[in-house]
Amino acid sequence: MAQQQVVIIDTGCANLSSVRMAIARLGVNAEVSRDAATIEAADKLILPGVGTAKAAMANLNERGLTELVRAAKQPLLGFCLGMQMLAQASEEHMGGETDIPCLGVVPGKVKLMQVGDLRLPHMGWNQVEHDGSHPLFAGIPSGSYFYFVHSYALEVTDATLARCDYGGPFTAVVGRDNFFGAQFHPERSGKVGARLIQNFLDM
Repeated sequence: MAQQQVVIIDTGCANLSSVRMAIARLGVNAEVSRDAATIEAADKLILPGVGTAKAAMANLNERGLTELVRAAKQPLLGFCLGMQMLAQASEEHMGGETDIPCLGVVPGKVKLMQVGDLRLPHMGWNQVEHDGSHPLFAGIPSGSYFYFVHSYALEVTDATLARCDYGGPFTAVVGRDNFFGAQFHPERSGKVGARLIQNFLDM
């Protein structure tokens, strides 16, 4: 049986080597690419991201990848900012600009977290709650701890597959059709993070 082709989309603003190494530890050789034909031919796509939505979306636009990603038919999993890019829009902009349009493949808007006296960014391990019905969570108990680093979060919508709470509930994992996203860093979340990546590769 031929090994599936996994492509990490080169957004120009992510630690691509750590994502690739996390997938390699599962015995899968993932390719980092910004080439349209390579992305279209993949069996699975990973959309990583760190930094701001404005910079990440600008990079996708400059590389001619925005419509390509929107039109993807294969399963796609976004990590951290990569998940936020799947939403309709993000408040993460500098100054008084309007919201940043994102890919719009899952519902909802990414907003600055309202955390009261808690510290931002939300950084460290936190519990993720889910109902166990989605194959992404096979073998991952609800309440498992994952590693987060973020100040903006996707509001809870009907596409929310798992929630986390930090000053209020937010979407920890989202899913709509073939598009999925994790607000935490699966590649930095130990065994449960590796299991979530494996579950995605098995879908």
